[in-house]
Amino acid sequence: MSMAFKLDKNIWMSALALGLFGVAGAAIVATTDWLTHDRIIAEQKAARLKNINEILPRDRYDNDLLKDQLRVTDGLFSPEQPAIVFRARKQGKPVAAIFQTTAPNGYSGPITLLVGILANGTISGVRVIEHNETPGLGDQIERRKSPWVLEFNGKSLGDPPAERWAVKRDGGVFDQFTGATISPRAVTQAVKKSLLYFRDHHDEIFAAGQPAREQAANSP
Repeated sequence: MSMAFKLDKNIWMSALALGLFGVAGAAIVATTDWLTHDRIIAEQKAARLKNINEILPRDRYDNDLLKDQLRVTDGLFSPEQPAIVFRARKQGKPVAAIFQTTAPNGYSGPITLLVGILANGTISGVRVIEHNETPGLGDQIERRKSPWVLEFNGKSLGDPPAERWAVKRDGGVFDQFTGATISPRAVTQAVKKSLLYFRDHHDEIFAAGQPAREQAANSP
């Protein structure tokens, strides 16, 4: 048997072995994904409900608000990340709208937050659920790091007036952090935008319809 033939055979055997390893690896990954998919979805659902229930206690609503939701594209929100609105009801009556929205202008990138707005337009609570703000400064927008976000509780567009919905450095009523104004400014603006949309589209938000339908409501 020639040396060239042995070399070609070794190459083909190596290629075949690599191919088999690749197929086996792909099968393992696919099987793992299949086995863990439902658990991951359940964990994500539980985490989202935990965050929502911090700003709207579970006994305030009786519907499955994770299914009773709208996806909203509007000039007030980031075009890359439309707002999701979870509608809370009790015995069929509107209780609150929970906005999952994104402030695109954080100091270190987008800030994702939940804004709970009761049916009467009053804020039930705000929570930041994802961000990359500077530790020790901008990360005080997190409830576990600072009580700052509780300043929004009970507020509305009339209290304070819409023009005062800003941090104090910008002429508003909300505190900023020492050495970090951008983060609280971004959150405050995002909360105000959610309130504005809620005010202008209240009836559309709570209109009866197919859960999880998409809504494109462009403001004039």
